[in-house]
Amino acid sequence: MEVCKILHMNYGDGDKGYAKNSLLQQKVISMAWPIIKETVEDFCNTLNIPITTLSMADLGCSSGSNTLMIISNLIKLIQLHNNKPTQYQIFFNDLPSNDFNAIFRSLPNLLEDLKSQIGDNFIGNNCFFNGVSGSFYGRLFPNKSLHFVHSSYSLHWLSQVPQGMEIINKGNIFIDSTSPKNVIKGYYKQFQKDFSLFLKCRGEEIVTGGRMVFTILGRTDEYPPNTDYYCYDIKFMNLILNNMVTEGLIKEEKVDQFNIPKFRPSPEEVKVEILKEGSFMINCVQVSRIDWNFYNNGEFDGLLSNNNVCGEVDSSYYFAKCIRSVYEPLLIFYFEEAIVDELFQRYSKIIKDEMSNNKYEYINLTVSLTKI
Repeated sequence: MEVCKILHMNYGDGDKGYAKNSLLQQKVISMAWPIIKETVEDFCNTLNIPITTLSMADLGCSSGSNTLMIISNLIKLIQLHNNKPTQYQIFFNDLPSNDFNAIFRSLPNLLEDLKSQIGDNFIGNNCFFNGVSGSFYGRLFPNKSLHFVHSSYSLHWLSQVPQGMEIINKGNIFIDSTSPKNVIKGYYKQFQKDFSLFLKCRGEEIVTGGRMVFTILGRTDEYPPNTDYYCYDIKFMNLILNNMVTEGLIKEEKVDQFNIPKFRPSPEEVKVEILKEGSFMINCVQVSRIDWNFYNNGEFDGLLSNNNVCGEVDSSYYFAKCIRSVYEPLLIFYFEEAIVDELFQRYSKIIKDEMSNNKYEYINLTVSLTKI
């Protein structure tokens, strides 16, 4: 599978679009903000001389408001410092299939909001925005050209499905409790290869003393992973696909050939690769949890009410839509659109039942690094 050619979130701001269904990702960024804030403030405080142009990049930015939110918050934070730059160079990076146009259509509103919040000291003409199309598992920027790099919920995507999964992982679309041990080993090796290359490339692009913060879907247990613990969202999809095979709606070999290019590492696995690659010093690795039912906590009531929700929020409805906005393009590439539509209708029902009776959560790893 050539992931870089087909992986993207659902386009547009319609009912199925990622832009309308990424509140979970927004919540994750908000949870990571204290670490991002501390990292950027430390960078600003350790500058010996002011930077004329501060360059920062959001890697795996996707589309919608989340990437704009993090850039806006970063600019507002940096503007508070005495060593604030006179210009900002901002890079939005994702794969070529990403909807970059949606980001650039939103930039005028972003600049207006920044000016209204920062005041006359902020000049929008001093912000230069760029779209950078390409995989972050390769070079994207010139040597020593970036001061700060951010990435959220992107690095758990692999550059490719590990080789041979269609043979040794039959009946599964990811690591599962029924997967042989060499499936786990294959996914882990692919993660090691990809993550090490990511670190090497960023190590060449970030200035000495520059910072990087990323948040990745992970797990708390060590290798080999307790697979039932950390991938129920995919496990439910797997169950539905196998049921559709039994019903004759999908050919068995189609499911066997489909594997999701993701890996959710433990904190130790992340630390080992960072130390082994050697370009960065680890400032902190924080483990956090987000309950799939977080939509009920009242934080996003204003946004949810725009979707005609009255009374108690049905978290399962929004969680299922979020998962669909992420995985649907990948699934449509392998299966017919009608099959995928049926899959997610069933998925919504399973998620509703499961979330009514069980507690599910994601484990997030937020990592702050300094370029050596």
